[in-house]
Amino acid sequence: MNASLPRTSSRELHFENGSAIGISNRWDQGQYCSILTKAGIVGCGIYDLKTPAEFGQAIAICRGTPAQPLTEPEDLCESKIVGCTPKAESFGIRVGMTGREAVELMLKVGE
Repeated sequence: MNASLPRTSSRELHFENGSAIGISNRWDQGQYCSILTKAGIVGCGIYDLKTPAEFGQAIAICRGTPAQPLTEPEDLCESKIVGCTPKAESFGIRVGMTGREAVELMLKVGE
């Protein structure tokens, strides 16, 4: 492994309503993570909501802090949703619910 390259990893995550892909990307002084479902993405605060909303995509975001960054997809599960697109809202996703709850709703819709 080349130490100068950024790190990326993906893995299957299992939830009550099905499976999704967890993704983590890290580079010098930066990172982001997401959980990809058939219906949309639950991701960290690096994701913009404006463009996906224009395309009718379901995106829900959580936000970490410098003291507790969201680096792995599992970190999203207990984090709170701080924003989402209208499509995600149509699935029942709301600000304040956990990332896990949002993933479960997306998995239900994607059946």
